[in-house]
Amino acid sequence: MTAAEGRAPPESALELLVSRTIGAGAPERLLELLPTLTHDLAEIDQRIAQSLQTTYPRLFEAASYAMSHGGKRFRPLLMAALTRALGAESTRPIHALAAAVQLIHTATLVHDDVIDHAELRRGLPSMPRAFGLPASIVTGDYLFVRAFELAAEYPRSIILRCGESCAELVEGEVLQESGRFDLASGREHYFRVIERKTAAVMGAALASVAEIAGAGAPVVDAASTYGRALGLAFQIRDDLLDVFGDPDILGKPLYTDYREGNPTLVSLEAHSELAGAEKGEFERLFGLRRKQASDLRRLRALTDRTGALWRVSGEATAWAERAVRALDPLPPTPYRTLLEWLARGAAARSF
Repeated sequence: MTAAEGRAPPESALELLVSRTIGAGAPERLLELLPTLTHDLAEIDQRIAQSLQTTYPRLFEAASYAMSHGGKRFRPLLMAALTRALGAESTRPIHALAAAVQLIHTATLVHDDVIDHAELRRGLPSMPRAFGLPASIVTGDYLFVRAFELAAEYPRSIILRCGESCAELVEGEVLQESGRFDLASGREHYFRVIERKTAAVMGAALASVAEIAGAGAPVVDAASTYGRALGLAFQIRDDLLDVFGDPDILGKPLYTDYREGNPTLVSLEAHSELAGAEKGEFERLFGLRRKQASDLRRLRALTDRTGALWRVSGEATAWAERAVRALDPLPPTPYRTLLEWLARGAAARSF
């Protein structure tokens, strides 16, 4: 049997992806939604595949590689679930937009791996390692362009909302760069970064879904609030997993934020709790531009001496609950329950 013959069919792979995201402990009524959502994501993936076509084989290969390692399809899953929670019998009207959002997300991962000098992405060579820096940068740009071609199918209000959220994303990257190695930047700076880098696109995507579904302004606003709050919970948890996660599950090494000097809620909380010589040592090690493995392990050991793990976990949970409360204007359906479940899951996930 060849490698191609042994590979799981696309829908089988997507079903595993969706079931893992929903979680093994989900109520039966949510697991019953799995086939429908898997079908929705398969159709969105078809739109993605169509958008990647190019006359340059190497660019197509690079873009396809990036998309195959571009995350859990969490954003398209949320968009499909919200569409159905608003009463739609088909998610076809949002397929192009969901494809665009996944392309944008993947483009940011490619560029992040360039900036962070990442070696791995989900257990496989990162784009820079597999294709080199120039090809990775160009591929990320290509994914952004294709995303906006897909978004062009929608009304001007949706295009503008997507454009503004992407502008916020870039602002977030610039803000993050300005605060590197600086623990004095503080919580406010951290939240300004993640609101732009993660929450903005998620909020814009779900607000646009509500608009496409013909919902009124209160529901559009609720969808935006849900997306932004969930985005914050998701990113806070992501930053927590970078220190306390399992690298085998994550598919990448730990301590990227320590190594690259990105002040996250974990490092900020740990720094605020330490005192005396330990606080000074933490500052010194965090500020090193080139860190040894022993430096990273010591930063982790100092973090373990504080209550950062539990406080940051609690903050992620609080944002997830804000997301859940934002769904109050939606009718009580299994898909709304799924959205609530996904928000809480984002704050408690291990991958």
